[in-house]
Amino acid sequence: MIGLDHLWMLALALAIDGLVGDPDVIWRKFPHPVALIGRLIDWLDRMVNRSRAKPIVRRIAGAFSLLVIVAIAAAVGFALEYGLDRIPLGWIGTVLIAAVLLAGRSLYDHVAAVAAAFETGGLAAAQASVSRIVGRDPAALDEAGVCRAAIESTAENFADGVVAPALWFALLGLPGLAAYKAINTADSMIGHLSPRHEDFGWAAARIDDLVNLPASRLAGLLVALAAPLVRGSIGGAFRVMRSDAPKHRSPNAGWPEAATAAALGLALAGPRRYRGALGHDPYINATGRRQATPEDVRHALRLYLGGWTLLLILAAATGGLVLALR
Repeated sequence: MIGLDHLWMLALALAIDGLVGDPDVIWRKFPHPVALIGRLIDWLDRMVNRSRAKPIVRRIAGAFSLLVIVAIAAAVGFALEYGLDRIPLGWIGTVLIAAVLLAGRSLYDHVAAVAAAFETGGLAAAQASVSRIVGRDPAALDEAGVCRAAIESTAENFADGVVAPALWFALLGLPGLAAYKAINTADSMIGHLSPRHEDFGWAAARIDDLVNLPASRLAGLLVALAAPLVRGSIGGAFRVMRSDAPKHRSPNAGWPEAATAAALGLALAGPRRYRGALGHDPYINATGRRQATPEDVRHALRLYLGGWTLLLILAAATGGLVLALR
């Protein structure tokens, strides 16, 4: 199976993920692949991350653990694709596995639940819903804070939950996709600046930044192109993205977040509270509104669907062109 075949398979995987998502009926009976990766990361964290070790020792231990995790994930991905490539219609299995490791429908459903919670249970219900997708303290968020958190999560996770895994699958197939998911999961579990993980998770955080770099720019481009769906300006989204993306604390999240902020006319990022500590980050699109509403969350979802659709069209068009030129 040559690498270019992954383009049309990516289009199918995106479509399947968008239609089916992650059915609970399956994952209540079987562990999700990402959950299995998480178990390995947790086990290595408990076994290797020694609190009394020197910082440099903990960094080396964290880098070695990450290498083990990524190597196992890539090897499993290679074995699956190699085996499937040698059976009739094995490409169907490759597409289904790729669909499982994409998070497009899951992200949409989680963010839509936040918007719906305002209508069914008010602020308290929305705080509970947003706590499932953000790391900040939900109890400290008012309505505007919950809405901004949901919108920012939509933008950031479009990049690392959809575009990045899609890109690595297109480039390297299941081995690349599995390796990316291992890196991204490690970053989410041990890549934060807590006392326990500041050194042990250093490698996970740095490598995650690196592998997300191309996808974050592509995600920002797709969001900017979808801006007219929410009466935003493509040119304005590009301008804000170029000027404000570098202001974000993350070298990657700022790109889709800046495009989203400009398209919706909102000021995003800014001071936010994580684990009890207030960060003093600058605002992205500082001239925009700071009082986001549940309606803005719905507009962010429309923008997200627009970017997702453009990604699907891009994969289908390039994959179809490859098939036509054979």
